[in-house]
Amino acid sequence: MTRSIFDPVSFACGATSPNGFMLAPLTNGQSHDDGTLSDAERRWLVRRAAGGFGLVSTCAAHVSEDGKGFDGQLGVWGDHQLPGLTTLAADIAKHGALPIVQVYHGGARCPSKLTGQQPWSASAFTEDKPGFEVPRAATEADITGVIARFGDAAARVRAAGFAGVEVHGAHGYLLSQFLSTAMNTRDDAWGGSLENRARLVREVTRVSRARGGDKFLVGVRLSPEDFGFTRGVDLDETVQVARWLADDGADFIHLSLWDVSRMTKKRPDAHPLAVFREALPGHVRIVAAGKVWTRADAERCLALGADLVALGRAGILNPELPREARDDGWTPRRPPLTPEEYAARDVSPAFLTYLRRFDGMVAG
Repeated sequence: MTRSIFDPVSFACGATSPNGFMLAPLTNGQSHDDGTLSDAERRWLVRRAAGGFGLVSTCAAHVSEDGKGFDGQLGVWGDHQLPGLTTLAADIAKHGALPIVQVYHGGARCPSKLTGQQPWSASAFTEDKPGFEVPRAATEADITGVIARFGDAAARVRAAGFAGVEVHGAHGYLLSQFLSTAMNTRDDAWGGSLENRARLVREVTRVSRARGGDKFLVGVRLSPEDFGFTRGVDLDETVQVARWLADDGADFIHLSLWDVSRMTKKRPDAHPLAVFREALPGHVRIVAAGKVWTRADAERCLALGADLVALGRAGILNPELPREARDDGWTPRRPPLTPEEYAARDVSPAFLTYLRRFDGMVAG
């Protein structure tokens, strides 16, 4: 029988989302400089939980002070952040949603103006981008240290009452940089073969599972192929990485597709959701992200092999989308919106400033 996007989704760890709608982890710039949660960020997330999203994720939250990539970014590296995190987890769960934190380190994409130090990555490399800072190659201490920080973050997130974490292994951030043949030119145990390049994301997944416990939800976000800041990533290699992560205890794989209507670049006759569904065991859930706006979009993803869909822009503009989409005649609001309309959706001035970077999002 065909599953509906409104049906509950259970995970191997025992957690259950009340439906297949996930609020995607979204950079929003609303938190404080020390990584503590602001009231504005809490309101933005809780509004979506109240609107019916089954799984609600924070933005990418940095696991160490040197892992910060954005102004106003939430942190999970210090116990001073626990009170805000605890309040947030409880307020999201109060509405029946599963609260999770996306945990991340920006690697080469951590500007020194935010961290006070040169960024580091798998290797030193250059990019033809304005303001790009050449990262230094990671030492063994950097690598073992960041694995420990991800573990500490999982334990802190669990203590705050969250259902789990999503490890950010996509979008050209640190874990994706290690996976990349373009950004990782190491010749030691952390580079060269796919097995070595995947070692860091696997170790982070394992430590997240170990520190979170058997009933803790652990997912990993991956970029299947090159797009945007992701370079040097191959579809078939990403499929193998996803298989390994399933062995390492991942409850779900979140595929950042950017446009769920597109076939893969490497095999234009194959849809990425079908490729990964065939490769992964049935108990590992698949999340699809990329221009999902309507119930029809969501259920096409399910037909191709997804279990949940992650909504970014659609979730910003339509806080109650999971409830409103039950109405066959409903159509989602699309951009642009006025600043006043965003404010009515609990999008603060700081978040609005970030949204203005994207053409056509803000009217005027």
